[in-house]
Amino acid sequence: MAYKQRQYPLFSACGLNCGLCPRYHTDGISKCPGCAGEDFSLKHPTCGVLSCSQRHGIEYCYLCDEYPCKKFEGVDNSDSFITHKNQLVDFDKVKNIGLDAYEAELNSKVELLKGLLKNFDDGRRKSFFCIAVNLLYLQDLRNVMEQTNDEIKPNDTLKEKATTAVRLLQTMAGKLDISLQLRKKPSHRKHI
Repeated sequence: MAYKQRQYPLFSACGLNCGLCPRYHTDGISKCPGCAGEDFSLKHPTCGVLSCSQRHGIEYCYLCDEYPCKKFEGVDNSDSFITHKNQLVDFDKVKNIGLDAYEAELNSKVELLKGLLKNFDDGRRKSFFCIAVNLLYLQDLRNVMEQTNDEIKPNDTLKEKATTAVRLLQTMAGKLDISLQLRKKPSHRKHI
C-alpha cells in the first residue's frame, strides 16, 4: 500500500520515536525512513496503524476519537527494533506540552544520539544508545554527556570511550529505575 508521506516521520502515527530507532540510523538497504517517510512503503508494505490513521485523516492516533483502540492493547509490553515502553506515555506528553515542543525535544534527542553514534559507538552499541536516548530524560542525557566528556581522556580508544558512555548512561538509568534493554514478547508456547 502506498502511504501519504508524513511531514515529520521521526515521530510515528502510533507514538514511536522513529528518529531514535537503530534502523533509522543504519546505512544501507535496511535503513528505515521513519513513519511514512520517503520510500516507506518499500520497507514496510503494510502497517495497520498507519493505514487506519490515514483513513481517519489524522496525523497521530492520539487525535482519534477512538484512541486508545484495541490496536494499542498491550502495545507497551514488549519491543521490536525500538522500545515501545514509552509509546503511550509519549502521546500523553504530546497532549500536555504540545506537538511543537515534543518535536523540538525529539529533534534534540536525535542530535544527541547522532553524536553518541559518531563519537562513542564501537560497532556494538547502537541499539543500546538508541534505547538510552529514547527512555532517559533530555536533561539527564545532557548531564551524562557532560560527565562523559569530562571523563574521556585524549588518548582513550573508541572502545574505552564507548565503555565510559555506557557506564554513565547505565548509572543514570539505575538512578531512575529504568531498564535499558529491549523486552521480548512473552512466549505463548505450551510446555509439554
